[in-house]
Amino acid sequence: MAAFVRRRMVPRLPPPRVERGLIAWLRWRLFATPLQAALTLVSLAVLITVLWPAIRFLVVDAVWQGDTREACLGATGACWPFVKAKFGQLIYGFYPAAERWRPDLVFALGAILLAPLLVPAAPLKGLNAVLFFAVYPVLSFILLVGGSFGLEHVETRRWGGLLITLVVAFTGIIASLPLGILLALGRRSELPVVRWLAVAFIEFWRGVPLITVLFFATYMLPLFLPAGVSFDALLRVLVGVALFSAAYMAEVVRGGLQAIPRSQYEGGYALGLPYWQVMGFIVLPQALTRVIPGIVNNFIGLFKDTTLVLIVAIFDLLGQLRAAFSDPAWATPTTLYTGFAFAGMIYFVFCFAMSRYSLFVERRLGVSAERL
Repeated sequence: MAAFVRRRMVPRLPPPRVERGLIAWLRWRLFATPLQAALTLVSLAVLITVLWPAIRFLVVDAVWQGDTREACLGATGACWPFVKAKFGQLIYGFYPAAERWRPDLVFALGAILLAPLLVPAAPLKGLNAVLFFAVYPVLSFILLVGGSFGLEHVETRRWGGLLITLVVAFTGIIASLPLGILLALGRRSELPVVRWLAVAFIEFWRGVPLITVLFFATYMLPLFLPAGVSFDALLRVLVGVALFSAAYMAEVVRGGLQAIPRSQYEGGYALGLPYWQVMGFIVLPQALTRVIPGIVNNFIGLFKDTTLVLIVAIFDLLGQLRAAFSDPAWATPTTLYTGFAFAGMIYFVFCFAMSRYSLFVERRLGVSAERL
């Protein structure tokens, strides 16, 4: 049998051409195959069909200047002078105009304290957490309610708009997560009494609509209190929302706990760690990491469910918007659509920000897990 052995080296081939830029990205991501190209063209047609009328209404044909409704009469686009005229009402409700610097200060302090908590590389996380979760709520209460330190007292029934939406949403978000964790641990407890109480609490609150909870907390609860004892209506709503959301959060956290292998528990106990240290240092960090999408999904749902407080005469953003619609001085054919578009954009910004940050945290934790 004859064998062929090459005596000269094969000429070196040129390196593969790296395609970069917009054209290469479009080719590989959107038009790589005939099916992808067809889906891209169909999706583009749908986007143009849906988005172009919205852009025309909100931007192209919109009315941007004017002080009265006459500026918007006969227009086919959004009436942004209406939003400008009612902006203070939509943000603060009926909060006194001279005291609106107090909600502004609360918003600013919240943003300043929250931003470092969301940035992984920011220093002094412990101090920042104490300031945000312990000091900031007390300071916000003093600023918004007043009645001390020379501040005018402002009843909560005069609050409204985005202020109420943020107060209800962030109170529910901050309170529901730790309560949900405790309820999830209680439902998995080996103590029958603790487990039964946790199950009863979770199933009760999950079996009742939020509207019923708000209605009961506002109108029915005072009937069961002793004579002369009463609580602020907004406080009752905050408690009801927090407990309602905690029941749903407990099931999300329980799903993460059930996904942790039994060996993680046994390894912690083998090291001599007590129950709470095993949960705090080993099990819960892994469980919460696995259910980040579910947790943020609950947060987004809670933020949008704040609109239900209107049923108990607490005027959040949508409540103030509907009250603004009743002003005959701004009755135009496009006022209704403009107001709801403005509110929709505000809700979208907050919800989209939460979802994007959730993806950032998932990617960061995923990279850390791979490196380990």
